[in-house]
Amino acid sequence: MTDMNQDKQATYAAIDAWIDQHFDEEVKFLQAMVQVPTDTPPGNNAPHAERTAELLAGFGLTAEKHPVPAQEVKDYGLESITNLIVRRPYGNGGRTVALNAHGDVVPPGEGWAHAPYGGEIDNGAMYGRATAVSKSDFASFTFALRALEAVAKPTKGSVELHFTYDEEFGGILGPGWLLKKGLTKPDLMIAAGFSYEVVTAHNGCLQMEVTVHGKMAHAAIPTTGVDALQGATKILNALYAQNTLYQQVTSKVEGITHPYLNVGRIEGGTNTNVVPGKVVFKLDRRMIPEENPVEVEANIRQVIADAAAESAGITVEIKRMLLANSMQPLAGNKPLVDAIQKHGGELFGEPIKAMGTPLYTDVRLYGEAGIPGVIYGAGPRTVLESHAKRNDERVQLEDLRRATKVIARTLKDLLG
Repeated sequence: MTDMNQDKQATYAAIDAWIDQHFDEEVKFLQAMVQVPTDTPPGNNAPHAERTAELLAGFGLTAEKHPVPAQEVKDYGLESITNLIVRRPYGNGGRTVALNAHGDVVPPGEGWAHAPYGGEIDNGAMYGRATAVSKSDFASFTFALRALEAVAKPTKGSVELHFTYDEEFGGILGPGWLLKKGLTKPDLMIAAGFSYEVVTAHNGCLQMEVTVHGKMAHAAIPTTGVDALQGATKILNALYAQNTLYQQVTSKVEGITHPYLNVGRIEGGTNTNVVPGKVVFKLDRRMIPEENPVEVEANIRQVIADAAAESAGITVEIKRMLLANSMQPLAGNKPLVDAIQKHGGELFGEPIKAMGTPLYTDVRLYGEAGIPGVIYGAGPRTVLESHAKRNDERVQLEDLRRATKVIARTLKDLLG
């Protein structure tokens, strides 16, 4: 081993040791993140940003607070958003590397054996909403940065922490807002993810609200009305039938299979003795990277229109709620992938694959701005294991520890 390699290994070992020495502190930090709810909806997320900034200040890290104007947030369907940027410049030249994690999460739902905002630790795992996606990476990114500065502070380049609060609704008022306002333009970025793979591509997502109009009537004389629910049922059956066709469309990206359509919310009617005059449902169409979003939306609208036409007296309104493009790999992401695979393989004892994911994230917004990025962070092998968006979400603390080391070592490699 050359002297240079020996020096690098000694630096990595010192970074690892610092993280081990401060790991109890990192766990407490994550617990504090989990204990401030950020259910979205309703999306009152500014209090979490305030608490995060307060805790970061205790580490000597100043967080710039960038509140999104209240009216913009309200028009978007949320209550409050304050995005945070921590800037750590080290000297002229070199790269700026951003680490992005989102604090907003879906509501916990029912069936929890552990308190959803307790941050309870049981058998080596921390339980709570956002322990895996992605408040865990508020912790991993913060402590990776602290380890880097404590042990091997760079002399050039910079690191930025981006802690944002609009991923569940698409990211437009999170990273999208910071980028649009010119508040940041890093050279490379890593976004919150899981520990056993580095994600370089992901699906796109189209979300739509469909309102089916009929005519209310007394259930005793139903022929005087037009049943919106029966009309909606025909439309839903036509939409679900598309999933059979989608299975014939496959992606070439490892980790991504085929498109899928889900109807996640439906409401309508006024009472059991009234023919429903209106039904509203919301759909989610996942798009593989090879698909054209414009064509996908046009096809969905046509399927709905054709099905609605089968029911006399039924009219339909369709509103696009979200169109999130897929994330395509940018050539410049190679230094990120190489470093994460190298250190991840060493620390986790198995190869870290570069692959795609069927999820959609706000990382695509960095890619659309020309910033190469990948998804990597603290978490299990699969979304299913993490219980993300389900009851008893959890993160294994050893995954958190090792992922923090991977990120810190990667920053060292990228910044020299």
